[in-house]
Amino acid sequence: MTFRSVKRSLPLFPVLLLVALATGGVASAPPTPNPVLYLTGTEIYQTGGKQWTRYKYDVLNKTDYSAAMFAAAPALPPCGTNTKSSRTWVDIFDSRGKRLYGFCALGKPEDLGKIWFALEEGVIPPSYIYIELNDRQTNTIYKSNLADTTL
Repeated sequence: MTFRSVKRSLPLFPVLLLVALATGGVASAPPTPNPVLYLTGTEIYQTGGKQWTRYKYDVLNKTDYSAAMFAAAPALPPCGTNTKSSRTWVDIFDSRGKRLYGFCALGKPEDLGKIWFALEEGVIPPSYIYIELNDRQTNTIYKSNLADTTL
């Protein structure tokens, strides 16, 4: 390399330095995806002298969520009297945005495979539902697709 080529390259040095600093020189983790929700089945059960239908769901990509998102978060506001509720809460909504049910103490991403809501016998379910994962630590909401209530 000659002195002349070094002299021509000097104006590029600040640009290269800024790029290196901006990227940190390390590849970042992929962004957390929205949940992919699907119905796994229904079951009839009885409690309190009434019959209910439970609509059971799973999140196809639950392994894409970190365990930290579901760790107990006693520093965040409690869920009723549960002072050790998880960092991320899950709410179930009908397609119009009416909240049907929620979970505030899932302990691990795998628990997203056991979420549900129930309706009393004779109540017609909404055609579709969706969930929102509310990461209360980062104030981020992950909204799922619309999922059927019939198989």
